[in-house]
Order: sequence, then C-alpha cells, then structure tokens
Amino acid sequence: MRTLPIAVTALAATLALTLTACGGDDGGGGDNKSGGPKDASSSACAADKLGQEVVASEAPAAGDTGTVSVSLTNGSGADCTLKGFPTVGLVAGGTALSVAAEKAAEPEKLTVKKDETVGFTITYVRGPAGDAEKAAAVTTAKFTLPGADGELSFAWKYGEVALRGTGGEPDASVTPLQRTGD
Repeated sequence: MRTLPIAVTALAATLALTLTACGGDDGGGGDNKSGGPKDASSSACAADKLGQEVVASEAPAAGDTGTVSVSLTNGSGADCTLKGFPTVGLVAGGTALSVAAEKAAEPEKLTVKKDETVGFTITYVRGPAGDAEKAAAVTTAKFTLPGADGELSFAWKYGEVALRGTGGEPDASVTPLQRTGD
C-alpha cells in the first residue's frame, strides 16, 4: 500500500517536469522566432573587445594534471558570436606548441551579449623540470578565437608541460568555447 502514494507522487513530478519542458521559454532556445534574425546579424567577437581572466588549478608535481580556465567578457557593447575551439599555442623557448582540441567535445554557436562571459579550459599534464626531452618550459600561452581577428595571451606560471612521444606535442587539450558563470 505504501508504494502507491510514492508511485503516484513520482508520476506527478515527471508529468509536471514534462509539461514545464514543453511549454514556455527558459532562454535556452527551442523557440527560434525572435532569435533567428538577431543571430544572423551578430558578428564574430573581436579579441580586443574581450576582457580576460585566467584562473588555474596548477598541477603540483610531474605527472599530475592541471587546468587553466580562461574567461572572456564581451565589452564591445554589441552582441557577437563564437563557435568552435580557440587555437592555443604554448610558447617555450621561442617555439609555439599547438594544443589539441578535446576530442569528445562538440562546440555550439554562442551569441555573447554585452557583459556576458564565455570561456575555455586548457587541461595539461605537468612535465619533469629541467628535462627538455620530456617537458616544455612554457612561458606564455597565446590564443586566437574562431572567426575573430587578433591574438590574446597570458603568462604561463603553471610549470613545465609534459611532451608526448618524440614529436614534441604537448600533453594538453583545450575545450570548445562555452558559457561560464550563472
């Protein structure tokens, strides 16, 4: 007897969620009547109009994984769009090492309104200090945004980046651009 009220409550909750998902606009899309033309008139975000903030969870020792998150805030005063992966290069000794795009990630087209923030994350494996065959002593990270002119950069203070195999490819990946914050 006790399972009947629980089953009815669960069914009612499921029905309520289903109806909520079908009706109304939660701002996440679905109703494209008002968003279509605005998206078409937006242009790619200009690198020089984006405020930048970098936050890291540094890999403490060789072999550990760390992350560096880059947040970009639209300060242009107009909507702009971004879709895809940033092109990231880690500079070590005058050489830029290309960071691979995260394989399983699917980028989405983002319309970035004034003062909204988007971002990406670089995940890396820390390499052994002083071993040029197994690690790159990175000093700067440079990146460009898909469809945008200009390059942005920040100082790399997160230790050496491990290298994969004999090709000198960094053991690192980058996520696609995505919304950040609330």
